[in-house]
Amino acid sequence: MTYSEYRTQQKQFNSKDGILHYLDKGQGEVIVLLHGVPTSGWLYRHMIETLSKNYRVIVPDMLGFGSSDSPIGYDIYNEESHAVRLLELMDSLTIKNWTHVTHDAGGLWTWELFKKDPNRIHKLVILNTIIYEDGFNPPIRFEPGFLAKTTMWSYRNGITTNMMLKGLFKSGMTENTLNKIDVEGYKKPMREGKTKAMYYFFSQTCNELPDYRLVLSKINIPVVVIWGKNDSFLKWNPQKENVIKDLKIKKENVHLLDAKHFIQEEKPEIITKIILSFLKN
Repeated sequence: MTYSEYRTQQKQFNSKDGILHYLDKGQGEVIVLLHGVPTSGWLYRHMIETLSKNYRVIVPDMLGFGSSDSPIGYDIYNEESHAVRLLELMDSLTIKNWTHVTHDAGGLWTWELFKKDPNRIHKLVILNTIIYEDGFNPPIRFEPGFLAKTTMWSYRNGITTNMMLKGLFKSGMTENTLNKIDVEGYKKPMREGKTKAMYYFFSQTCNELPDYRLVLSKINIPVVVIWGKNDSFLKWNPQKENVIKDLKIKKENVHLLDAKHFIQEEKPEIITKIILSFLKN
């Protein structure tokens, strides 16, 4: 499937801040697949078909990513605003509860969602997600201002887009096996100007990571962790004890894979199998 074909399957939701595009496939209990930065729902393309055979799968492109709008401004992309828009999307679909799968910065939007409405998510799947400062080692950090904005400009104008993506996936995968069709799904949004949300994340969030320890300690639902153990962006070992304790995760629900950060690209079949097994319990 090409990225253009993927986009033709998406629906749209008119949030107060701009249009969100999302996939809605299958029937039954709901699974939400939430991406991070600088990706989109395209990250889950190898998992959607299998999951949607027995479940209704919602895969949003958050505002500023993928095919969704990228309105002017930066604070509009803060963690709280992302969470509010996701809740609005789910309300528009009359979905009250769901299993939530989150990756990378999607974790921050997820913890904000728990603050806003803690009873919506009834099962949680964590895939190399931002949780604590311990282990948090983003590939890019900028101070707000000219340099960061110039870098984003070079991403969307094609000057350094290929170089950035090549470096990102070289560092974030054990072996970069992505072909041109795969990369197009990550490159096209940037070439369309989707860099404002990235700017906020790399120049604000990465320098002042929110503390969600209190939120996490109040979560009392089944949780499974599926983590690429060789991830250099989000390291498991420095935070594992706190994560397991605060989220009350059973030992059998921690799965460490021989992969790096983008585990949906490296191990989609294994991840899907673990999720389906987790949902049956």
